[in-house]
Amino acid sequence: MTQIQDILEKLDGTIERVVFYNPTSGWTVLRVAVEREPSLITVVGKLQKLSPGESVRFTGKWGVDPRHGKQFLAETCLPLSPSTAGGIEKFLGSGLIPGVGEVMARRIVKKFGLDSLEIIEKRAHRLVEIPGIGSKRAKAIQKALIEKKAVRDVMVFLETAGVSPAFAVRIYNRYGNDAIRVVKENPYRLAAEVGGIGFRSADRIAGHIGFAKDSPERAEAGVLYVLDETASEGHVHASREELLEKAVQLLDIFEPLLKQALERLLLMGRLRRPQDVGEDVVYLPRLDNAERTAAQRLLDMMAAPAVPLPFDAAEAIRRAEAEAGIALAEEQRRAFFELGRTRLMILTGGPGTGKTTALRGLVACLSSAGMKVALAAPTGRASRRMAESTGREASTIHRLLEYSPKSNTFERDHENPLDVDALVVDEVSMVDIELFAALLDALRPTARMLLVGDPDQLPSVGPGTVLADLLNLADATDAGLRAICLREVFRQARSSLIVTGAHDILAGHEPASGEKGTSADFFMIEREDPDECLALIKELISSRIPRSFGLDPIGDIQLLTPMHKGTIGASNLNKELQALLNPKANEGPQSKRFCVNDKVMQIRNNYDLEVFNGDIGRVSAVDPEDGNVEVVFPEKTARYPSTELDQLTLAYACTVHKSQGSEYPAVIIPMHTQHFVMLQRNLLYTAITRGKRLVVIVGSRRALRIAIRNNKQLARRSGLVARVLGKWK
Repeated sequence: MTQIQDILEKLDGTIERVVFYNPTSGWTVLRVAVEREPSLITVVGKLQKLSPGESVRFTGKWGVDPRHGKQFLAETCLPLSPSTAGGIEKFLGSGLIPGVGEVMARRIVKKFGLDSLEIIEKRAHRLVEIPGIGSKRAKAIQKALIEKKAVRDVMVFLETAGVSPAFAVRIYNRYGNDAIRVVKENPYRLAAEVGGIGFRSADRIAGHIGFAKDSPERAEAGVLYVLDETASEGHVHASREELLEKAVQLLDIFEPLLKQALERLLLMGRLRRPQDVGEDVVYLPRLDNAERTAAQRLLDMMAAPAVPLPFDAAEAIRRAEAEAGIALAEEQRRAFFELGRTRLMILTGGPGTGKTTALRGLVACLSSAGMKVALAAPTGRASRRMAESTGREASTIHRLLEYSPKSNTFERDHENPLDVDALVVDEVSMVDIELFAALLDALRPTARMLLVGDPDQLPSVGPGTVLADLLNLADATDAGLRAICLREVFRQARSSLIVTGAHDILAGHEPASGEKGTSADFFMIEREDPDECLALIKELISSRIPRSFGLDPIGDIQLLTPMHKGTIGASNLNKELQALLNPKANEGPQSKRFCVNDKVMQIRNNYDLEVFNGDIGRVSAVDPEDGNVEVVFPEKTARYPSTELDQLTLAYACTVHKSQGSEYPAVIIPMHTQHFVMLQRNLLYTAITRGKRLVVIVGSRRALRIAIRNNKQLARRSGLVARVLGKWK
């Protein structure tokens, strides 16, 4: 880890060489000549694009990197005009100015000296005095230099407006030479139009350039930001009263100004308010569109009569029982009969209730009826599990709907529907309202849908309560929607403490722990101090579990923790376990973040590389020169340029939320009051049900009891049920 001093310093110098530049992140490595320094200085940081020969003023701190030695970590960078003949010559000959190479740069500087840049910019006709330059070439050189100067002016303005170099690069890439005008007119546009810049960053920029605290632009941006934050908490809409109250707290301005801003946003269509609502609620347009679409498609599906399927339900039940070697429970049997006479069916159940057995049999029934069936799940991991359990091909929902990263839309919709007669979707608890609307919109009017999930799992990361809403609709209406809830735990499953413990937790009881030295699959080991928890976790994963269960410490054991922060949060656990399980990491090639043999997770879908959110792999190679990384996943090897490494994170430990849709041979769960804010029953239940062969909870009994007692899930605001029942328009 780089050691950094506390003192902020200024450093003036001339760029001799650009070692590395990432146009996406702005990460730069420079070699800089500094007056009175006998050798070149290494400068690193997120900076705008720079060229050899440029004179610059950096602000930052000195640090010592364990591999590369002394470095200057630049926080800001102001380009200065080259002040020496040598600097001007290097600047012109860097290749930045088309038509000017090293030889021509030398000629220009020899002729005009320190006035070379002024001559090019203001009296370019004089360039014809240089052998090899005609009038046409002189004008081209002048144009290129002026454009470069415009870029520099934009960067200088953005720096003085409080914009970091990395954000300055993004702003310039988005607006070009219009960047100064856009920022001066309305810096809050940046929050909506430039990736990575949120409201708070835009608000700081606005303050730097003199925008009033109560300006209309700030009020409108603040209201939009509050509603967007509400969506990130899982709500599809917000009440007008709550929205204004939070905006007052955020912006510290009077409510009448915010009411006016809200009305302007509604008039402009940037916010929406549904009709015939008992309370005054407000939607972001994208969520209003999604909920309206989902409601209408559900109404269409529920209203259309379902043609009975030509299969013998009793025979299908006999086949499923013979294959599984068990007698199906009453609710499982009912699912086979309901499948043949409804267009939309939901199948739910917890561990040990035979949901997988029923799903496999139901999919076989659809196929035997001559239907073209598609299987999908929200994540790559969940789709692979679905394929394994059914013996049929399954895909992610995004791949099924042919998601286009360039347009951020799905190719499949009501105008280009899926060529399927039936769609089966697993892990529906993870599906948010926008993804659900896209699924429904891509189905043909006659298609059937079977949705499978566990309502006791954590809800979707995105806004909405799709599975809960559908179950409520099934209770509220008799037409077109059936819900089969599997509750009986099979005798074979009752021998597993993981299964019985999960159901105990749902019932509000403490799970039974296996005795030390037994072959039990669930254990609770008490430790009160977070440091003691960490020490025990490291011992369990490195020696005790591998020795007792024959499991690989990296490939088979997964740490699932409630939070990122803290001693036993995901961030610190990853750092500790990387050092423990990959001890030679620092001896070989490494990128800025990853080393060979590191366990990593993909954190967003990448359809070019064909790796998906939640996929876990191992780093197999790192290029020490350019920082590119190769990762081996279960089904393929992916190569990441250094510009795309933000898609990966260390995965020795991950949050419980990131584990949704996955199963692991062994799971270790830290539970401590340090994670108080996240100690919830559904989170604990989700974590425990991720383990197949072994689950170990390490922590305090008090934290476990807090989590079990805390069944007060945040009530998400959704209008789907009201819209389907005709209460909202």
